[in-house]
Amino acid sequence: MRSHLLNDTTAEQYRRSVTEGVERVAAKIAATERPFTGISVDALAPRIDGIDLDKPLHDTTAVLDELEEVYLRDAVYFHHPRYLAHLNCPVVIPAVLGEAVLSAVNSSLDTWDQSAGGTLIERKLIDWTTARIGLGPAADGVFTSGGTQSNLQALLLAREEAKAENLAELRIFASEVSHFSVKKSAKLLGLGPEAVVSIPVDGDKRMRTVSLAHELERCKEAGLTPMAVVATAGTTDFGSIDPLPEIAELCTQYGTWMHVDAAYGCGLLASVKYRGRIDGIERADSVTVDYHKSFFQPVSSSAVLVRDAATLRHATYHAEYLNPRRMVQERIPNQVDKSLQTTRRFDALKLWMTLRTMGADGIGQLFDEVCDLTAEGWRLLAADPRFDVVVQPSLSTLVFRYIPAAVTDPAEIDRANLYARKALFASGDAVVAGTKVGARHYLKFTLLNPETTTDDIAAVLDLIAGHAEQYLGESLDRAS
Repeated sequence: MRSHLLNDTTAEQYRRSVTEGVERVAAKIAATERPFTGISVDALAPRIDGIDLDKPLHDTTAVLDELEEVYLRDAVYFHHPRYLAHLNCPVVIPAVLGEAVLSAVNSSLDTWDQSAGGTLIERKLIDWTTARIGLGPAADGVFTSGGTQSNLQALLLAREEAKAENLAELRIFASEVSHFSVKKSAKLLGLGPEAVVSIPVDGDKRMRTVSLAHELERCKEAGLTPMAVVATAGTTDFGSIDPLPEIAELCTQYGTWMHVDAAYGCGLLASVKYRGRIDGIERADSVTVDYHKSFFQPVSSSAVLVRDAATLRHATYHAEYLNPRRMVQERIPNQVDKSLQTTRRFDALKLWMTLRTMGADGIGQLFDEVCDLTAEGWRLLAADPRFDVVVQPSLSTLVFRYIPAAVTDPAEIDRANLYARKALFASGDAVVAGTKVGARHYLKFTLLNPETTTDDIAAVLDLIAGHAEQYLGESLDRAS
């Protein structure tokens, strides 16, 4: 079995195996005509259940043949221009190359003696990002697994900086359309369900700062501690951007930690045209960025950034076998000193390869293209009497629903939209997401592929309308 270990004696086998795998994936991507095959759980599960993991195939080609059957054939392909569902982006080739390199070398970014140059590359990218945000010379941060972890670490720092003797006194303020990880983080941090105060949003799904000011004042009058305000720069459902300058003013007034969840909107940091939409982000105490959303990076690639590097001490623990205290005096850079994780992938390499190949403007132009496309999609929807569109987009999300001319029952319209989404997914012709606005069911396009066109959007809208009309027709037949 030593023949499967990657080392100097098996380098050629490694080259052949990886090349064969890459060729399979490249051929699949080149031949993919739909984002999904439409296979059901009931159809796919028996194939995987029938595999005996205690009986290996002993041959890479045979394993790849099997993988074609159980994964590659039926995977959901985000690179397809009619994948319009979640915050999954097509990935750029330099980042995929970086993924191949980091997996083979397998550096762990927790300590200098496991990563050397990798540590310095990650630190350089953190400095680059904090400079783009404008956090100042004392800023720092660390790569994470994703926005949920980044938000958790930011709120951990905020909790510790609040210096509350009683955790029950702490309050976090976030808009009613903020990411669910805010409430999840509060629970993980030992805060009660009442700790997260939900702030109403306006018609554009942006936090109402008048309401935030009222709740902050109410918190103060009740003798409670405003631990943090979470502003969102790109909500998951609407792509809406909270009024960051006004929120920053309130945070200053009430001495409250300002966290900006820019997991989605961080692409604007590289934007050539729309950077001004996140003005005010430079006043944050912490920021979440997900490069694997709007920087076109493979999962996972995220970071949490802070204005004051000293606050990262709240995540610092020393172990003699890993990062003893003396290493700090010796100026040995151990990234584990800043991270909630110990063993950690060299995900920063993907962004490094991308920037060194394409440059920031190259990334920004791609994100600008999807923002422009979404504006065109909004105009299509606004002019189409078959659909109700919720808000004019700030980023690349469109929330809408089919409204039949002859049906007025909201519950029946809900069922028609739910059916249309399910039928579209089962057909494999396109993939769209869904959400609720108030009590009603809506559909959602998240446009992160510059290869998607307005013709694609128009065609998918026609497919949605067709499925919804089919459902309503059958519903009428059943009722008659």
